Amino acid sequence: MKIVKETMVKRKRTRNEFFYDLKKNYILWCMLIPTFLFFLVNNYLPMVGIYFAFIKFNFKGGLFGSPFVGLSNFAFLWKSNILFDLTVNTILYNLGFIILGNVLQVFTAILVSQVTSKFFKKFSQTLMFMPYFVSYVILTVLVYNVFNYEYGLVNNLLSKWGMAPVNFYGEPKYWPFLITFFYIWKNLGYGMVVYLATILGISKEYYEAAEVDGANTLQQIRYITLPQIKPTFIILLLFSLGSIMKGQFELFYQMVGNNGLLFSATDIIDTYVYRATVTNFDFGMGTAAGLYQSLFGFVLIVAINFWIKKKNPEYALF
Repeated sequence: MKIVKETMVKRKRTRNEFFYDLKKNYILWCMLIPTFLFFLVNNYLPMVGIYFAFIKFNFKGGLFGSPFVGLSNFAFLWKSNILFDLTVNTILYNLGFIILGNVLQVFTAILVSQVTSKFFKKFSQTLMFMPYFVSYVILTVLVYNVFNYEYGLVNNLLSKWGMAPVNFYGEPKYWPFLITFFYIWKNLGYGMVVYLATILGISKEYYEAAEVDGANTLQQIRYITLPQIKPTFIILLLFSLGSIMKGQFELFYQMVGNNGLLFSATDIIDTYVYRATVTNFDFGMGTAAGLYQSLFGFVLIVAINFWIKKKNPEYALF
């Protein structure tokens, strides 16, 4: 009885503190209203559409008038191995993007930080940052003109060298490397800036003390730079893992499009959902795949954060 009474007192105290803060800072709370409305309209109200995953949608009945089929849409995806293939492709591509991307961004940031010429440092940063602003539509044109079978740059060079042309758009085996390469090429400069800002924020006293002790450049990077940027690396890695089930739809769709010959190696959950809903009008199947994607990603990030919290609590997201 005493414990229940103490709990009620704590709740009442917390409620009073909340209303006191609301009254005291009502202007700040009012400034949050647009944010609440934004997430309500764009994130929470559309969640009603989850019901599409459990019906056989038809336009006559609408969302709540279509036949209820339970888990049939999920069963079809599972039995046909579509869900498994999409999951494997999505996770493997994102792991490649995350691991290679972060490692190369750290490596590039360290190289740029070692440049002594201010002009060359700014020039190199600008040059590496520019691909980030290239739209995926322009990237598609670039890739097509390089790898086209008849008129592409690569096949023209191969023909001049007396070698047989390569049908890139008919062979899936090339595209995991091409997609990964162009993703890293496009995002390398943007990610590098974050790590470079962290490196430039490290106190110069550490490096001066290391020079006095006789440490060379590689030793300074190993024992000062890398440990100092470790928290930033882990936080960015956790944020990236949170969206591991969310593919780069624009990249895949623009580079591959509806080329069915490449789907075995390039199809991810996002592109499948797009084709199922927009092209085939199969809203139930598309929503089922999207719901599976969200639940899988949610469980994954909670599990990873739990593991990080046990190992290094200061690096956990929540």
